[in-house]
Amino acid sequence: MNRTSLRYLFALIAILGVAFWLWPVTAESVAVSEISKQTHIHGIAVDSRDPSRIYLATHHGFFVVGPDGMATRVSETEDDFMGFTPHPTDSSLLYASGHPVAGGALGIITSADGGRTWRQIAKGVNGPVDFHQMDVSLADPRVIYGVYGGLQVSRDGGHTWRRAGQLPDGLIDLATSAKDVNTLYAATKGGLFISKDGGRSWQPAYFFKRTVTMVQSASDGVVYTFVYGSGLLRTTEPDLDWSLVSDSFGDSYFLHLAVDPADATKLYAVNEQGSVLASTDGGRTWAAFRTR
Repeated sequence: MNRTSLRYLFALIAILGVAFWLWPVTAESVAVSEISKQTHIHGIAVDSRDPSRIYLATHHGFFVVGPDGMATRVSETEDDFMGFTPHPTDSSLLYASGHPVAGGALGIITSADGGRTWRQIAKGVNGPVDFHQMDVSLADPRVIYGVYGGLQVSRDGGHTWRRAGQLPDGLIDLATSAKDVNTLYAATKGGLFISKDGGRSWQPAYFFKRTVTMVQSASDGVVYTFVYGSGLLRTTEPDLDWSLVSDSFGDSYFLHLAVDPADATKLYAVNEQGSVLASTDGGRTWAAFRTR
């Protein structure tokens, strides 16, 4: 697929996102293999209290996938949950942003009951914001970064926010470092970038200037990224010595990835078709998520 075709593909994903917003979910529970037919997934994470449960933040509410392979909407609303990220050390706390069903923006919202109820804790700069990318620092969970009119940062757990800097063009995904509170990674249409000063300046983090569709850090210092045309790569901080994990994806690519905090060999991903995939060997091989 050439660069022009890839631009059309990203445009199609955006159009589909609007379509999903207008398409109501008709079932409270759906097989995870079928969820892409019901809604659009904006984020994935493993429940650190019970790794048999997978969180899915979607266009139509917040879902939990159980050991039976069924995705059940647990949120009391069908709001559009964007920028979803769990607290890295407090398993009871989840963060998100996005849009309410009635329209507008949610600001920064949190849940302390597994995603059933959510409350706004801040509006953000020039808010209420709609963070499509947001991440809690793995190095200091009091620090949260979000993207709305540039990069914003909170250093008190999301209650107050200020502008932190600009971002590389064509941003797709954002991840914090597990080793340094001021280090960030940005996946963009023009490559992977790193900032070591809290987003004030950015430098290339990978030599190929290809589209990078996802970047995700793990608590052990491993960073994963998906480079379109290359595949899934990883490194261990603070090095940027990337190694190829798998290149068996063809024209498919990952948009979201989660690492099981209890077992780093277990990974979960969402691809551009909205399919949920699982790996039990550290990302070398992947299959559709199935009942355990």
